[in-house]
Amino acid sequence: MGRPAPRFSTLHHTVSVLAIVLIALGALVVLLFVGGFIARRRHDQQLAPDYLRHIAEADNALEQARAADRGWDRDLMERTAREALASAHPGTDFERLHLVLVDDRPGVHEDRAHFEAWAGERPVRVVLTRSDAGWAADAGG
Repeated sequence: MGRPAPRFSTLHHTVSVLAIVLIALGALVVLLFVGGFIARRRHDQQLAPDYLRHIAEADNALEQARAADRGWDRDLMERTAREALASAHPGTDFERLHLVLVDDRPGVHEDRAHFEAWAGERPVRVVLTRSDAGWAADAGG
């Protein structure tokens, strides 16, 4: 007689099934990640025109506020916003800073300016408030 046919052990069979399940789960996770990334990009592209229009409206509101009240100095406001960002997020390089909302109310004490700073994909909102002393970052905003 010859040698008996080799038998696979139960452990070997279990490991190969486990490997297949892990590979399938890994592939599913990768597909979900790629699908989510693509969906997010499409969403951002769809919102881009509205976002740019919103920024243009804020710039227009700033021009109107500046015409009515000389305290709306864009350079000073941006410098104040960048100082607040540097204090709150040391070491982070914010490559873009957009004025997104101008809230010019009668008087000085209720004036607000909202900026969005971008470092990568996520915006950080900075709210400036105005007093007799000038512009400062709002601790609550």
